[in-house]
Amino acid sequence: MMSEELKFPHISTGDMLRDALKNQTELGEKAKGFMNTGALVPDELVDAIVAERLIREDCRRGFILDGYPRTIPQAEFLRSIFEKDQTEVLTIGVEVGDEVLVKRLSSRWTCPKCGKIFNANLNRGRVGGACEECGAALIQRKDDKAEVVAERLQVYHRTTEPLIQYYRDRGSYVEIDGEGSVDEIFGSVMGVIKNYE
Repeated sequence: MMSEELKFPHISTGDMLRDALKNQTELGEKAKGFMNTGALVPDELVDAIVAERLIREDCRRGFILDGYPRTIPQAEFLRSIFEKDQTEVLTIGVEVGDEVLVKRLSSRWTCPKCGKIFNANLNRGRVGGACEECGAALIQRKDDKAEVVAERLQVYHRTTEPLIQYYRDRGSYVEIDGEGSVDEIFGSVMGVIKNYE
C-alpha cells in the first residue's frame, strides 16, 4: 500500500531470498537452511542482495525496505551506503505484541505464483483454496508455521529489537500501534511520512 501511494519500490529481503531459494540460485542454496528453521540469514548474504538492489534506477527517488536491516551490523552496512549519497532515513516501527504476531503470521497463506497473501482469520474460504488473482493453489510457507514463528520472535527480540534504540539515537525512529486494522495502520504510517517530509 505504501509503495502504491508513494510510487517507491517495495524491497523485501524475505521475498528476494525466497525467490533465490525457489530458483535454486547459489544465494538460495546458502540461505535455505537458515530460512527453514526461522534463523536469520547471515548478514553478508543479505547485505549483498540489498546493495545490488538499491543501485537500480527505480530506487533513485526513494524506496521502502521491508525486513532489512535486522541486525546492528546490517544497519551499519546500510549507513555506509547511505552516507555516500546523503540518503535520508526514516524508520517506522510497527509495534505489535507477540501473541498477536503469532496469530497473524501462522494464519498467513501465500500464492506461490503471484505472491498475493491471504490471512486465514480474514479470508477463511481461501485457506487451502485457490488464489483469487491467478487461481493457483495457496500454500503456507514453512516459516509461517506457529513453531517457526515463535522461534523467529525469539531471534527478533535478541538481534533485531536493539535496532529500535539504534535508530532512536539517530533521530530517525517513529513508532506506531500495529494492532489496529490494516487501514488504521496504513493511515498512521502515511501520517508519519507526511510529517517527515
